[in-house]
Order: sequence, then C-alpha cells, then structure tokens
Amino acid sequence: MTRVLLTGGTGYIASHTAVALSERGHEVVLLDNFSNSERDVPERLRRLTGKAFPLIEADIRDVPTVTAALSAHPVDAVIHFAALKAVGESEADPLLYYDMNIIGTIRLLQAMQESGVRRIVFSSSATVYGQPDASPIQEDAPTRVQNIYGRTKLVMEDLIRDLARTGKLLAAANLRYFNPVGAHPSAMIGETPRGVPNNLMPYMTQVATGERPHLSVFGDDYDTPDGTGVRDYLHVMDLAEAHALALEHICAHEVSVTVNLGTGIGISVLDLVHAFERATGRKIPLKMSPRRPGDVASNYANPEAAARIFGWKVQRDVDDMCRDAWRWQAARAGINDV
Repeated sequence: MTRVLLTGGTGYIASHTAVALSERGHEVVLLDNFSNSERDVPERLRRLTGKAFPLIEADIRDVPTVTAALSAHPVDAVIHFAALKAVGESEADPLLYYDMNIIGTIRLLQAMQESGVRRIVFSSSATVYGQPDASPIQEDAPTRVQNIYGRTKLVMEDLIRDLARTGKLLAAANLRYFNPVGAHPSAMIGETPRGVPNNLMPYMTQVATGERPHLSVFGDDYDTPDGTGVRDYLHVMDLAEAHALALEHICAHEVSVTVNLGTGIGISVLDLVHAFERATGRKIPLKMSPRRPGDVASNYANPEAAARIFGWKVQRDVDDMCRDAWRWQAARAGINDV
C-alpha cells in the first residue's frame, strides 16, 4: 500500500485515478485549487468509493502551503496532474501556461524536496511529439512540439528527468497521454469543462443534449482516410488504472520511465462521431471549420512499452468510451432515456 498525493486531485483524470488507486488498496490525498473542477467531486468520490479522501485546497505554486500539506499528510509519492491543458488557449496566452505549468511544476518539486518526497508520476501528453514522422508513435520518436501547451509539457518532463538523473528523485514516470475520453461507468464522476469545451468528446455530448447546436470539425483536408484529424482515444478508466500500475512499478523498483498511454488504434473525428451516434442513438449535426493552429493530422500511440514495463493493457473500446461519456453527460442534463 502506498500513500499518494494527487495534485489537481479533483480534476477529470485525477478523480478517476483516485478511484483506481483506492480500488487497489492505496491511500489517496487530494490537492486542488478548484480552478478547473467542481467542488462536489470529493463528495462524489466518497459516495463512489466509500472513503473520504483528505483534501487540501491549495495552488501548487504556493510552496509553503504545499510543504505544510506534505507535512500534515506524509506521502510516499506524488501524481502530478495540476496543469492547464488547452492548445488554443496556450497559443493565445503563453505566459499563463508558462506560469501555471512550468513554474507550478518547479514549485511542486521544491515542496517535494523540502518534504523528502522523492517519487513522482507525471501527467504528460503526446503533444510533445508534434507532427510525427509516422504513427503509431514510439517513445524514442523525436519530440518537436508545435504549440505552447506541448512545449510546457516537454519542459515539465525535462525537469523531472533531470532531478531523477541527479538523484534528487528516486523514481519517476512520465506518462504521455494520447486522448482521454469517457467517464466512470457509474456516471458519478466525469469530465466537467468550464465554459466551451476544448476537447471533442465533451463538446459532442453537449451537442447531444441540445446545449450546443452543432459540432465543429476543425479541418477536413488533412492527409488522412476521411480528411479529418486522427487521434488515439483512450477510456479514462484505462488511463486511471495505468497510473496505479506505473506508481506501483516505480515504487517497487526505484526506476524512472517514460511511456505512451494509448490504445494504438487511430480513430478519426468522423469515426468517433459515428461511434457516438451508434452508442447513443443521437444524431450529431456537423459544421466543417478551418484547421486550428497547432493541430496535427495524425497522432496515435505504440503502447507496447507500458505493457512490457508495468503490464498495462486497455480493457475498454470506443463503444465503452462513447456510452460512458454519454451516460455521464445525460445524468448531468437530467436526461433519463439512456
């Protein structure tokens, strides 16, 4: 059993990871400033798991407060989720992203060092690869980021890698996510973006509820089978379970690893729309729009390293992703014919 602090702990991926960790017998402490999450998440987690996780309301850039939290709740490791994550927003406001993501990670690592916490699992991103030479992408592919969000993630990886290389960290895992979607099958927790969703699945579920008139498809002239961008969509519970396995591996072996987390299957925007329509019986009106700055044509994983290193394999398919995402959104919208 490991006691672990989750930064950004009430957010989308972190809350699902809290469930996965709890199910595997680990103790969880949550830290969040609620800048991009809902305040009822801790209560939802309590109802879902039967456990009340300790909660610290703090910003990771506040070193004294984070250090005090680590003193009050001694942990064996940190899983670092707290970051801003929208490509378009990062291009519009670079300093915001450098401050929150890079400075925030430096401050967190300082607090960890002061508290003697020397193991970390980091929520990174496949955006560090930029436009790949080919897919599926392996971990040794060139990192050539094409947007500011991706650049911050790569710097955050480098910070962690350097501390591990110099012995300041005993163990670290940089987990390069592809495209997390879906929700817990209970519909107790899921993705709750503030304002207009930046990602495809939550936007599509809001179109299905009637909250938005249509789904904009950004680019239909890519060099892909149907012209729309191809991504590797991954069920959030598979991703959550990967964090638990990665944590257990690095703590048991005191090693540092960098791995991709994806299904290895490329799915286009239109493929996902059609899968969602099949899973829900709801028609999604589409509007073709110009490409967004910083987007790439095709990006999907070779996930073999995660399977080889810590035994992780996906258990859920695109139908599960669409069904669970819709069940969550429908519950929030008070729709009962799911």
